[in-house]
Amino acid sequence: MVNAFKLFGVCLLLSQLALCQRAAPEHRSVPAASAPASVVAAANQGQSREGVRGRVIEDAIEQTHVTTIYDPSYVKLEYPNGDVPLERGVCADVIVRAFRKGGVDLQKEIHEDIKRNFSAYPQRWGLTSPDPNIDHRRVANLMVFFKRRGTELPSTTNGNDYRPGDVVVWELGHDHPHIGIVTDVLAPGTDRYQVVHNIGAGAKLEDVLFLWPIIGHYRYFQ
Repeated sequence: MVNAFKLFGVCLLLSQLALCQRAAPEHRSVPAASAPASVVAAANQGQSREGVRGRVIEDAIEQTHVTTIYDPSYVKLEYPNGDVPLERGVCADVIVRAFRKGGVDLQKEIHEDIKRNFSAYPQRWGLTSPDPNIDHRRVANLMVFFKRRGTELPSTTNGNDYRPGDVVVWELGHDHPHIGIVTDVLAPGTDRYQVVHNIGAGAKLEDVLFLWPIIGHYRYFQ
């Protein structure tokens, strides 16, 4: 089932992934992470999540009940706080929506950072100026922003290195990155956190942290 899932994800992304754009794919066996007792209690006993990271994680999980469609279409958005309809989106939209619950509008933050530092961002789309409709919905731009404005952490295969609220970027193959956010929900029978991501069938909460090679690991909310 894992191999079938991976094949489906890669094939779908090769044909549709215009926004989770081009920026190492086999399942890796990794040691399980030991979760802090307070997080385990919140995840397993349904306790409320508190603080900024708690709101971000709560929203990411809520998206799994709302965003059911993968849609990479270019859409003209309002600015700031623009968004495509909540029932649709791509992997980057999971991050953008969750961060807004934490008080961070990545559309605005990335647009302003690109305006000030255009040459620091990828130049692979033939653009000559920032585009607030799409820049924040591209994984390569998110990676640059998190390196510049957040904390870039090692991309390891040790579950203990990943905490709830961290952003992870994987390489699916053929220069196709994919992005998701680490939650405080444990994978059944493990101490490894599940991730919310949208790889082609809407936002899902799944045990995929080490399913593909990790090429980016970032912490924005300390």
